[in-house]
Amino acid sequence: MLLWLAAWFSRDYRFFHVFQYLTLRAILAALTALVVSLVLGPSMIRRLSAHKMGQVIRQEGPLSHLSKAGTPTMGGTLILIAISVSTLLWGDLSNHYILVVLFVMLGFGIIGWLDDYLKLKYKTSRGLSAFNKIGWQTLVALSVTTYLYMTMQSPIEANLLIPFFKNIAIPLGTFYIFWGYIVIVGTSNAVNLTDGLDGLAILPVVMVGGALGVFAYSTGNIQFSHYLLIPYIYGVGELVIICAALTGAGLGFLWFNTYPAQVFMGDVGALGLGAVLGTIALLVRQELILAWMGGIFVMEAVSVILQVASYKLTGKRIFKMAPIHHHFELKGWPEPRVIVRFWIITFILVLTGLATLKLR
Repeated sequence: MLLWLAAWFSRDYRFFHVFQYLTLRAILAALTALVVSLVLGPSMIRRLSAHKMGQVIRQEGPLSHLSKAGTPTMGGTLILIAISVSTLLWGDLSNHYILVVLFVMLGFGIIGWLDDYLKLKYKTSRGLSAFNKIGWQTLVALSVTTYLYMTMQSPIEANLLIPFFKNIAIPLGTFYIFWGYIVIVGTSNAVNLTDGLDGLAILPVVMVGGALGVFAYSTGNIQFSHYLLIPYIYGVGELVIICAALTGAGLGFLWFNTYPAQVFMGDVGALGLGAVLGTIALLVRQELILAWMGGIFVMEAVSVILQVASYKLTGKRIFKMAPIHHHFELKGWPEPRVIVRFWIITFILVLTGLATLKLR
């Protein structure tokens, strides 16, 4: 929106040409989202508390979590609002990649909001049924991946890139539609499973989102993409704006979500942000790098799958409790120790993931 205004004023005032620079708009997007989060956060927390939107705690969970009962949830709404406002202000709204990511974020966010609402309404830790939740996620994800496949400008946009091997790319063809569905839905639910401790999910989301912004900028810049031997995809660089907005909004939310949390993200935030990461990784052709940088998310999801499979097949549990962050809690780790160590692991994974841009 402001980009259009700047373009109009630049006809008479040369100063406004500066807003054509993607890097400047990314910085402004991050700062805008951060300010929106910090300004709206206190009032949103008060409103959630006034409407008794308090978290329902699983009875079978760690006993230390019982003290969290009643803490306002659905705070992820704040993140989605901040990202949306910032992107609408500083993004190029004629870029269909921007609109696609916003659609996915809001679509999955609405699904998460319904899930949170039902939990609060019926005072239970169970919201939408698994069938309904996956069904709506499937509808949104397949709609998006089908649209992206139908509007591809080049076959290279459907190639699966292999890290470190710049000359190897696997053509997916129509399988791209199903592959994209797996990436988006899988990432969304993996982030949701990770969101079980104060600040555990949001900072890894911020770090991975920021790194994907680097990949988006490089992929959308013809000089950088040729130098780094990665595919050039016209227009995808604009996704830096959403990545920057996500970073700012996430840090603003962490201000209130850090231990001990004043507000929880809820499914509305976890599902929406996870879907954003999956969609951006799909668009910049870095799905495998996403799995590496988001190793914490993968570990949390795999721990649940293994736990369920083991219990059904053998009647025994592999972990004391799943997702795996609860396993470490039950082993005696204080909650802040689990959180910070998972942050450190994510930081290392993100740095090594970024290194794949140059290593080949």
